[in-house]
Amino acid sequence: MNDELPIHLYKANAELQLRVTRLLQESGHRWIEAMQQLSADGVLETTSRIQGLQQAADWQALATLPSDVFWRLCQGRMGDAQAVGQVAVKSQTAFADGLRQALADWQESVSKALGSNAEAPSVAQLFQQWTQPPAASAAASPRKART
Repeated sequence: MNDELPIHLYKANAELQLRVTRLLQESGHRWIEAMQQLSADGVLETTSRIQGLQQAADWQALATLPSDVFWRLCQGRMGDAQAVGQVAVKSQTAFADGLRQALADWQESVSKALGSNAEAPSVAQLFQQWTQPPAASAAASPRKART
């Protein structure tokens, strides 16, 4: 193996870590934007309710105001729930796609660092020990019996 292998592996790992961090930040940013929009919509709804209260000129209009507000709030919350669901799907999809690409790029970087000659082990071979089930490694090393 060449002397620059450790630095190339370190750089590949650092890049992967930074890309995952960026993906998490972007996901958080999408959630913040969505919540800001929902909050702004809530402020508009409250302003509308205040105006309705101020415009009520008689007892009959004031008596119907709570039921009108209730149904508008119910309809608004259903819309909010749908909006949150859409944000969740978009955010998770973008994160998964970005993570998939980051891992593919990392694997390519590690493969390049290891070289493509026949003597160099593949990435799959290097990480084979971590893909084995725990029972396989426990069977390989028998325990001493207590006396």
